[in-house]
Amino acid sequence: MYPGTPPCHDANVRPYAAYLRVYEPLSAFSDAEGRYWAEYAASAQRPRRAAALDAEQAEALSRLIATPTIAAPRRESGHGYVRWADGVTYICPWQTRLRSWLELARLRSTARPLLATAFSAGQADEALRDFACWQGQSSSLRVFIQSCTWAVPPGWFVPFAPEERWLVLGGPTETEGGDPATAAATRTLIYATAMSQARRRIARALNALRRTSGDALTSPPGAAGGGDDTPESGDRDSLGPWQATMEIAQIGRWLEEFHPHSVVELDYGGLVHLLDDDSLRSDQSVAEVSAAISASREGQHDLASVLYQRLRSRWQALESVEAAN
Repeated sequence: MYPGTPPCHDANVRPYAAYLRVYEPLSAFSDAEGRYWAEYAASAQRPRRAAALDAEQAEALSRLIATPTIAAPRRESGHGYVRWADGVTYICPWQTRLRSWLELARLRSTARPLLATAFSAGQADEALRDFACWQGQSSSLRVFIQSCTWAVPPGWFVPFAPEERWLVLGGPTETEGGDPATAAATRTLIYATAMSQARRRIARALNALRRTSGDALTSPPGAAGGGDDTPESGDRDSLGPWQATMEIAQIGRWLEEFHPHSVVELDYGGLVHLLDDDSLRSDQSVAEVSAAISASREGQHDLASVLYQRLRSRWQALESVEAAN
């Protein structure tokens, strides 16, 4: 009923990207989809949790090395990430075709020359025509997975608590926290929480930051030298926590699109291969963001800004690896 498992490859060639995922319970899907995903979750042929990210990447690479390059799959992927908790099965569909379409549309609006060099003549145009046709028949562009290369956006840490971390450094015995039934037995750093907790933390963070109106944390972009509400990445540090506030609000709106009993997951993905064991063990980004928000709530705006800038400086060091390559 579902497609064959893509081949796995060495984890060292994973893209240096982090992922924010939502897993919905089977009850959130239609009857037909629920039956499909229930059978999929029970299948011995599906990619196991330890290799699922590698399998997804292998599928993407197979499209990139094809001749001609495949801009977007002809059919939507039948694969997904699977979690179990308290007897409930949760599914995060890959949505490979939809995510490819959305990325193509983004590239077209921001980097047309890059789009032209990445695909043969007409490939992207054909894929985007298919996307437009699909949009005319679909009522939702909801995606279950967000990704970010070379760093984790500060706002992504907000839905989680420090104790919700699962860290695996080398093998199954080198673990810290979490539930081994839901974590990969390979180098991994994952946070996972209930949707209700994620939404509550988002709401508290936005309330705390918005209450500091008039202070540097929430000064509008124009006050920091910007001219609109969607600053370029180069303005990120000049806007400081204002940018994080916008990120948090966007995440909050995204989470509202899903079933209230879903699970939210932050996966450091390939970024774990840019960090040594000590760095992963000592990474307290979630706690630092929580502390910055608490400081803001208590009116300690200078402390909040210092905590935020310390977090950004550490992640900037990782982002700088991209320029080095």
